Amino acid sequence: MKLKYAGLTHVGMKRTHNEDNLALLPEESLYIVADGMGGHASGEVASQMAVETIMSFFRMTTRDEDVTWPFKEEKNLRYDENRLVAAIKFSNQRIYEAAAREARFKGMGTTIVTAFFTQGGAYLGHVGDSRGYRIRDGEIEQITDDHSLLNDYIKANKLTPEEIENFPHKNVIVRALGMKDTVQVDVNRLDPKPGDYYLLCSDGLSGMITDEQIRDITLAAPDLETGCENLINAANENGGTDNITVALVQFMGE
Repeated sequence: MKLKYAGLTHVGMKRTHNEDNLALLPEESLYIVADGMGGHASGEVASQMAVETIMSFFRMTTRDEDVTWPFKEEKNLRYDENRLVAAIKFSNQRIYEAAAREARFKGMGTTIVTAFFTQGGAYLGHVGDSRGYRIRDGEIEQITDDHSLLNDYIKANKLTPEEIENFPHKNVIVRALGMKDTVQVDVNRLDPKPGDYYLLCSDGLSGMITDEQIRDITLAAPDLETGCENLINAANENGGTDNITVALVQFMGE
């Protein structure tokens, strides 16, 4: 399996510290973006904990397939899906327990979006409003479904574009790692085709520029590293009100 990849994170134009975290783990064909929340640097702790827990779980289960998992496999999921779901659930448990144990971490949490490529397929796993996109044949598609109050209202009430634009609680997340002792993980099965781009990002990117701009900037870049830089620059030029993180993976074929 041939993959090209790049990733970049930036504090943005308004924040004083970066609560996002990013991991590129090519030896596992695993790519992660996490957007922490909680303030006073605890969001940064949560997002880092999520990324590190998922990476360590993947490394551990690669070396030893007989290792005991912290959660039972779900019968309706394939092995690789279960592996990704277990890793994300494990990170949720660690964050929740840390927040319960130490007062300074109370209320901390993080979103997560991951791309995991395997022989014959790929999976996007996510919790929260960090997004996963696919760009194929010049078209961009949001694969993930935002776990946000705004998205719940859109699905329930069919808000007008003006109502969406003026919605007062755009930053309210209804599902995230660390909010509860258990978490539901959404997984999308993908069938990658040569030339596909898979883009993971925090809402510091998707909230600042349109999907069409994301597509155009990605396709216009001479390489993935430049693509990440140009995407972040565009978000900052449009206000940069939040931390901005992006990971780009291009599938080149088996």
